[in-house]
Amino acid sequence: MYSPTPDDWRDANRARWDERVPIHVASDFYGLDAFRAGRDALRAFELAEVGDVTGRTLLHLQCHIGVDTLSWARHGARQVVGLDFSEPAVETARGLAEELGLGPDRAAFVAADVYDAPSAVPDSAYDIVYTGLGALNWLPDVQRWAETAASLVAPGGFLYVAEFHPLTDAMDAETGSVVTDDYFSRDAWVDETPGTYADADAPTVHNRSVEWQHPVGRVVTALASAGLRIEFLHEHDSSLFQRFDALERHPDGHYRYPAGRPRIPLMYSIKASRPVEHQG
Repeated sequence: MYSPTPDDWRDANRARWDERVPIHVASDFYGLDAFRAGRDALRAFELAEVGDVTGRTLLHLQCHIGVDTLSWARHGARQVVGLDFSEPAVETARGLAEELGLGPDRAAFVAADVYDAPSAVPDSAYDIVYTGLGALNWLPDVQRWAETAASLVAPGGFLYVAEFHPLTDAMDAETGSVVTDDYFSRDAWVDETPGTYADADAPTVHNRSVEWQHPVGRVVTALASAGLRIEFLHEHDSSLFQRFDALERHPDGHYRYPAGRPRIPLMYSIKASRPVEHQG
């Protein structure tokens, strides 16, 4: 339900995420045994839109247990750095990196709040700053996030965002075809649902979560006002999970509306670059 932002929003969310790390580690959703054996955690559209990362440095904000971060290293990034506010998640990511034979010079992980990233990460700027699906909804201030992320993009580099489309938060859960909530709401959404997206039936104690929806226009404007040049905004007709009961799973693992049904965007992606400053 919508409500004013509670004072303990960060502590509540951290407790929720800390508790879910071991559940995610053991889940089929993350499939860590297959990941260790070489399975790629990144989505095809991300790989196509980000392009070749060989020899480049990459910072992953809100990296959780690091599978996406480490996948970028496997694709040739010279160094990846993952940042997350959950200590158990960061410890898990460090353990996975060690298992894969990636030392801190190739894959480093930092436990810190995303808004504190500039003072927490090893370098002042990165060729690519990446943030993956299900990250922005945990942050109350998208303008502050954009300024923080933009400050870490090296000249000639870019920020890449892949996210679930906020329009899905305004639609009914069954069909995804009826608007039931306010797309432009700035209030926090406070929820008490137990379990986790990786295991809905997992017994959990820390169930309170505080989230926010950020309309796409607000995200794009925040990035532009932070000094980045918007290269593209792509909207996608599929989701990584069954956001609505009406969605059908396809062979690629994505969920889409049935054929013949009107569609809405379920995910979106943005590439925003920092121009190289020319000396006069």
